[in-house]
Amino acid sequence: MSAAVADNHHGEHEHHFDGSNRVFGFWVYIMSDCVLFATLFAVYAVFHTHTFGGPSGKELFDLPFVFIETLFLLFSSFTFGLAMLSRNSGSVARVTGWLWVTAILGICFIAMEIYEFHHLYVEGHYWASSAFLSSFFALVGTHGLHVTLGIVWIISMIFQLKKHGMTPLTKTKLTYLGLFWHFLDIVWIFVFSVVYLMGAI
Repeated sequence: MSAAVADNHHGEHEHHFDGSNRVFGFWVYIMSDCVLFATLFAVYAVFHTHTFGGPSGKELFDLPFVFIETLFLLFSSFTFGLAMLSRNSGSVARVTGWLWVTAILGICFIAMEIYEFHHLYVEGHYWASSAFLSSFFALVGTHGLHVTLGIVWIISMIFQLKKHGMTPLTKTKLTYLGLFWHFLDIVWIFVFSVVYLMGAI
């Protein structure tokens, strides 16, 4: 009997240890992303004036357009917060509803970013046109790729919730997803401020 209790205690300890490893692994990933974006910001800071006779950000950026794009992403962070509040009430329908709204707002953000990139391409401003444009496309494009992956994660989470319900595991996954999504919003605030606002001055 005591051996069974000991085994059970050992299993609980092992499960707790695995959970701790998952949390630690997630934060390592977030920190690695911080390093990635810090590097891209540093590259942009060095090369944003290297236009090689081409147009600068002041001539290329449409600030009102990017401001609307920014609102889509910031509002999506708010709707994700509403999904997390609904999670605490245990309502799967409400959580998935707000997650769908968040995903749609994220898709609107990505659609506007793709339009901006396409417009620049049509106007003849390519990745290889200058060091400024190379660093711009690298920074903004990397963030856009992360948002795209976040949207896929949100939609995947919706189907997991519909299949498994509001379990401790799905709640934990929602927490990780929320941290990731809010992290992308914070990064975009820096992108908007450093790239677009300062570039338009």
